[in-house]
Amino acid sequence: MMLQEPWKHLKSGTDIRGVALEGAPGQSVDLTDEIIGSIAAAFALWLQNKTGKKKNTVAIGRDSRLSGPRIMAILEKELVQAGFEVILCSLASTPAMFMTTVDLKTDAAVQITASHHPWNRNGLKFFLPSGGLEGDDIKEILTLCQEGKFAPAAEGGFAREEAYMDTYAAGLRKMISDGLGGGELPLKGFSVTVDAGNGAGGFYVEKVLKPLGANTEGSEFLEPDGSFPNHIPNPENKTAMEFACRAVKRAGADLGIIFDTDVDRAGCVDSTGKEINRNRLVALASVIALEGNEGGSIVTDSITSSGLKVFIEEKLGGKHLRFKRGYKNVINKAVEMNRDGINTPLAIETSGHAALRENYFLDDGAYLATRILTKAAQMKKEGRDLVELIAELEEPAESVELRFDITEADFRTAGEAVLARLEAYGKENGWAVADDSFEGVRISFGEGEGDGWFLLRLSVHDPVMPLNLESAVAGGTKLLAKKLWEVLKDETALNLAPLEEFLA
Repeated sequence: MMLQEPWKHLKSGTDIRGVALEGAPGQSVDLTDEIIGSIAAAFALWLQNKTGKKKNTVAIGRDSRLSGPRIMAILEKELVQAGFEVILCSLASTPAMFMTTVDLKTDAAVQITASHHPWNRNGLKFFLPSGGLEGDDIKEILTLCQEGKFAPAAEGGFAREEAYMDTYAAGLRKMISDGLGGGELPLKGFSVTVDAGNGAGGFYVEKVLKPLGANTEGSEFLEPDGSFPNHIPNPENKTAMEFACRAVKRAGADLGIIFDTDVDRAGCVDSTGKEINRNRLVALASVIALEGNEGGSIVTDSITSSGLKVFIEEKLGGKHLRFKRGYKNVINKAVEMNRDGINTPLAIETSGHAALRENYFLDDGAYLATRILTKAAQMKKEGRDLVELIAELEEPAESVELRFDITEADFRTAGEAVLARLEAYGKENGWAVADDSFEGVRISFGEGEGDGWFLLRLSVHDPVMPLNLESAVAGGTKLLAKKLWEVLKDETALNLAPLEEFLA
């Protein structure tokens, strides 16, 4: 089937995503069997061109979504028909699928996932041994579909099953055991709750923690269920984090861990039941990453707090580069910096995507959780608590995000014009416009004027301008919003209703 302008519709950053099941009002299924088959056959041709080989080995995994088995069967059929060896990994995490290119020496891997998106959606994420595909690669694959160019049928293809999650979990167990000095049950006496959100993360309890002796009583939603009956499997979601925090308090656990659907993100909960998420997670990951990398650089997205920058640079002695939103943006920037000789051990986004250089700059929620858990267990043996590591992080009193729809058809041009006007206004009026922003316009205000900052930026893919406000004092974000309102109140390219409601 030839797809019409597919990348405008199915391309989602560096992934392919769409509606895989009926059930949501106003949505029609666009990941049909025929379309998925076409994408698989086009990917096969793209991979042949990329590797220069007619026969390639591809591993396929999926998260718990209800449409996953159907999509996996179609991918298997098309890739085998192209003459490929297909390794079926069944229920798996997204990071584990990349690791098949390392451990199983596959030419590529595909994960069937739509991350934390609604139950009826699904998608495809592709990996090469060099890492995840870029947006331009996805565009090329979908363009091949549009042009009706597919890998020809070839003999010799076959599929086999591989329990790769056992191998992947064994690597995480070894990390913990080595970090705690070995022994038969190195986590004996350590209590941890895990919330897998009915996604693919339940393996972490059964295959990683229990074999090492951890007490995992109080863990929830470990069974895979692609209808996500309990809460959105997303560490950024308030309700999801409330579940994770309550689980720690009920169990009296030393640590709580919460994963998203495909386990490329994680959040944590400390022993008091307080979440370690967003800026707190970035701070804790920075502490861990800078051990042995003194003076190293940490790359984050653009909306991290002012207190985090102070913590990384003044408390930890590192350097903080506040870059662009989008986990691939921060990862690619960190890779580039290392290539240029700048010691950069960590790329992390406030959403929970965290990629350590020591782990192929792979955003792996289970890997980060393992590093944090190991540190927490080490500190407990010393009679200390994990939160001591981030005790000096200054946290904002208020943090707010608003989103403005762009009403112009050419949303990118309109959004860039709004940013240009805001920057010019700020400079003309002596506002502290940040000179190290790689995305949008960030402006800070002192005591009595909001005691914080706001950042207005343009969404990478959507006709939306997100606004982030942060203040060190109660009521400060409204003072900041009032300043922005004076600049934007006559702006016709934006729907400013969310700002008006916030100020009401």
